[in-house]
Amino acid sequence: MSEFLSAFGGKTLFDAFADAASRYGSKEPQIEDATGGALTFKQLLVGANVLGRRFREFTSRGEAVAILLPNSTAVAVTFLALQSIGRIPAMLNYTAGPSTICSACATVKAKTVIASRKFVEKAELEESVEALVEAGMKIVWLEDLRKTIGVVDKLWGLLTAKRALEKTSSDEPAMILFTSGSEGVPKGVVLSHENILSNCAQVRERIHFDCDDKLFNVLPVFHSFGLTGGMVLPLVFGVKLYLYPSPLHYKIIPKTVAKTKPTAMFGTNTFLNGYARMAGDEDFSSLRLVVAGAEAVQASTVETWRTRFGADVLEGFGMTEAAPVVAVNTPEENKLGTVGKLLPRIEVRLDPVEGIEHGGRLFLRGPNIMLGYMTADNPGVLMPVKDGWHDSGDVVEIDEDGFVKIKGRIKRFAKIAGEMVSLSGIENIANELWPDGQHAVVSVPDKRRGEKIVLLTTEGNADREVFASTNKAKGNTELTNPSAIMQIKLIPVLGSGKTDYNRAREVAIEMLG
Repeated sequence: MSEFLSAFGGKTLFDAFADAASRYGSKEPQIEDATGGALTFKQLLVGANVLGRRFREFTSRGEAVAILLPNSTAVAVTFLALQSIGRIPAMLNYTAGPSTICSACATVKAKTVIASRKFVEKAELEESVEALVEAGMKIVWLEDLRKTIGVVDKLWGLLTAKRALEKTSSDEPAMILFTSGSEGVPKGVVLSHENILSNCAQVRERIHFDCDDKLFNVLPVFHSFGLTGGMVLPLVFGVKLYLYPSPLHYKIIPKTVAKTKPTAMFGTNTFLNGYARMAGDEDFSSLRLVVAGAEAVQASTVETWRTRFGADVLEGFGMTEAAPVVAVNTPEENKLGTVGKLLPRIEVRLDPVEGIEHGGRLFLRGPNIMLGYMTADNPGVLMPVKDGWHDSGDVVEIDEDGFVKIKGRIKRFAKIAGEMVSLSGIENIANELWPDGQHAVVSVPDKRRGEKIVLLTTEGNADREVFASTNKAKGNTELTNPSAIMQIKLIPVLGSGKTDYNRAREVAIEMLG
């Protein structure tokens, strides 16, 4: 086992942060945010234990405590405070709406929500907070807690900063994230300290970065990529971190990157395209590493970032259940159209799928695979992964060199006249034909063929004949042509940046009458 894969053996997240503070800590800020907040490693640990001491007064050991906060130094301190006292942060997707947020809390039996009045007001989340209160949740405002913290508390925090306030085991739950809900009701994904730290080590094994690097993270911390990749991973390896509160600020983000000069950035294809459209040619000149996930990366996006900004976009693949990274391209091994090679110590199994000739349904096993799910119909009860194998629900193909190609989610295949058709594959063709547009392909009921395919697009010049001609040239059958192409102003998206296929399908059905 390599030094990196063994680096966190038996340690908890708080242990890993404390070790990083000893190894990399300095008088310079380790973490900054868009409000001007800045913390050294020492200040982060002191703040965590001071806040943890307060949280301990109204929570119990092992309890899930919901967090309703944006990317900020405050969320980092709150997250680490809960780690220090053996509580389990449950990261709420504040873009999901009141009913989904309440459902998430009920699923994990959270009784307390930690939030910020300033954030709730700015993000217009009053309705969600009212719904939580009506559901019996206790709202704890950070602004109120800060007023109770005095000099004695801070001195006590200094004395205890190097150790957690309560002992926790590395195989215990460390946090709960929620699936995106793009194809159904969100589930709680329970990840242990070992899961998360193993994934950090696995990524570090493949991509080199160190304390000379600085990461600019726009991905929200309620998303697995944003939390593990965008907050935990950089900090445990001493990488400086800048947290930005919203990935949707297309005009502001390029200027902020130009000002803060990070060397690395994470994003999605949609977000990277948006930033490129608004950026000056020098805005991203400091970047040496851009990693994209959550959705397929278009060839046009890669070309734009390479030619305009001199940065290679490395596509990766992951899922919340894998803490999250499963595979990633690297500067040394990068194959366009794939999501890279599997990370070390991940075992795979490809089960055959009827109607799909090459590839299979991906099952995964490894140290980063979750402890299990919590579901709405069995709240608070951990449903462990059977025999350690997680059914990803993805259909993939692994080539002779070990590169993984995503063919689509099993739910993103339609059965047209008996043939399995990849909706993601059709979407990729639309992306090639009309790279400046946004596209979503869905299937809707059809009396004659069982299902039919609809392409929703923001591209005004999208044409069925042009699509059919290109599709035929690629060797695909007529069954894979969309039955209808419909122009809409915006493709529905989730807060994570992924396409909201549930809503897209509803839109298609509404437009079809």
